[in-house]
Amino acid sequence: MDIALEIRHHAQDLLDFIDASPSPWHAVESMERRLQARGFVRLDEGEPWKLQAQGRYYTIRGGSSLIAFRLGDRPEEAGFRIVGAHTDSPGLRLKPHAPHAAETLLRLGVEIYGAPILATFADRDLSLAGRVCVRGATSVEARLIRFEQPLVRLPNLAIHMNRAVNEEGLKFNKQTELPLLLCASEASQEPGDRFLKLLAQRLEVSDTAILSFELGVYDTQPGAFWGPDGEFLADGQLDNLSSCHAALSALLAVEGGAPTAVGAFFDHEEIGSESHRGAAGSFLADVLERIAAGSDLPGDDYKRALARSFLISADTAHAHHPNFPNAYEPLHALKVNGGPAIKSNVNQRYATDGLSEARFMRLCEQAGVPFQRYAHRSDLACGSTIGPLVSARLGVAAVDCGCPLWAMHSLRESAGTLDQAWLAAVLTAFFREPALP
Repeated sequence: MDIALEIRHHAQDLLDFIDASPSPWHAVESMERRLQARGFVRLDEGEPWKLQAQGRYYTIRGGSSLIAFRLGDRPEEAGFRIVGAHTDSPGLRLKPHAPHAAETLLRLGVEIYGAPILATFADRDLSLAGRVCVRGATSVEARLIRFEQPLVRLPNLAIHMNRAVNEEGLKFNKQTELPLLLCASEASQEPGDRFLKLLAQRLEVSDTAILSFELGVYDTQPGAFWGPDGEFLADGQLDNLSSCHAALSALLAVEGGAPTAVGAFFDHEEIGSESHRGAAGSFLADVLERIAAGSDLPGDDYKRALARSFLISADTAHAHHPNFPNAYEPLHALKVNGGPAIKSNVNQRYATDGLSEARFMRLCEQAGVPFQRYAHRSDLACGSTIGPLVSARLGVAAVDCGCPLWAMHSLRESAGTLDQAWLAAVLTAFFREPALP
């Protein structure tokens, strides 16, 4: 397969973005660096906003959700062009009292975040990343933390003690068999003290300065191309940092125009989005209302702008796996490197309807991007996205789309090299789309 150098560079940039973003907080930090490099100005939700015509801005809520926008002109006529994605991925998170001694080892207790494939965490070079809250001079400070080296491990049980593993699959008891091995325990030291010292040394603070932590488990193996021609990608968190990367790339590629371009990146999608920084919260609505106020739009004109707006909910889709054909709807088998998929579900697990599907198809045609259609098997429960939540809250038409993915929710997922650039291209065309008549 002949892959253009530009497409390969885009895919490598995606892998670099993911590898720099082992937690939702790091993902937002990575996006913030890219936005600032292109002249975007940070706004504080707790301060007044003074918006300039054609200005470029972003704001962050809770450290792990970010909304960025380029102001257009005539917003009441052009509306908002919104792309939504999510910064979180399913996995394992440490409990508040994570460290505990077990025999001669120190283990870290974990909770399951979302719906990861637990077996994929076994025998991997794992480490920890997230944020730690410490005592500052006058207030609490949130510090990002990441251990680059392999720090913890979940060793498998030998087949001699689990003879049925190849027939029945690898299963873990979520309470007793998922704690991660950290190090040898020391009888003279409390487990919690040993772990706090590890965090304190990394952050260069005293042990007593640490108040709380939110730490997740990640795979230290960097992303990679695979296949004879590098036509495939492997990395963690492709769901859904690949969509975040595509949306951000598109936003950075467009200049000001008639529509206001908005990239909305939410935490907590994998656990239902019900939080102050999740898609079911008020974050996006609050930002759009403040954009309207900063653009001198009275209430009626703001509603006119919403009526002329459109949302693309970008989240990965299930690629057809030839080893498991019975898991898929046979007439909607997605091909990796076949283009982004339009995701439909009559029960509104996805926000797509006939009109929004047709609009996305036209965008793909204008961008020269192939597209596919996806529907789930009728006898399997269908997942959902932020699309229906945001569409319903704002009263804005929406379509759900995403790049095909193998091993969704695995610690290491796989996708197509071509699809990543194609999704970014169609989102760029969307942001550049002229105002609706």
